[in-house]
Amino acid sequence: MGLATAQLRLMYLNAYRLDLEYKEQLVAEAKMNLSKTVSDLLNVGSDLDADDPLVKKLEARKERLHVMEKELDMQMQHYREKIKMIEKDMESCEQMLEKNIERSFKY
Repeated sequence: MGLATAQLRLMYLNAYRLDLEYKEQLVAEAKMNLSKTVSDLLNVGSDLDADDPLVKKLEARKERLHVMEKELDMQMQHYREKIKMIEKDMESCEQMLEKNIERSFKY
């Protein structure tokens, strides 16, 4: 890989890593909002009778929110794995760039 190509690849990988970190941050924010919604549902349902049909609806919604939370966890884990792969690729590209610089400017 040439000097310019390695530099461009490194810039591309850095931009992609930053994009994934931003997406990971959005997922974390969504997860916090989801947790707040679950706690609000628990507070609403605490003063109702256990046999009330509304309590059963609240329980069903709470379960759906837990499923959504698990999906967000999986998505966040996916982003973290991609970020780790990109960081390894960036290290490799940086090493290649250093070798190209050494070869190009060796007297």
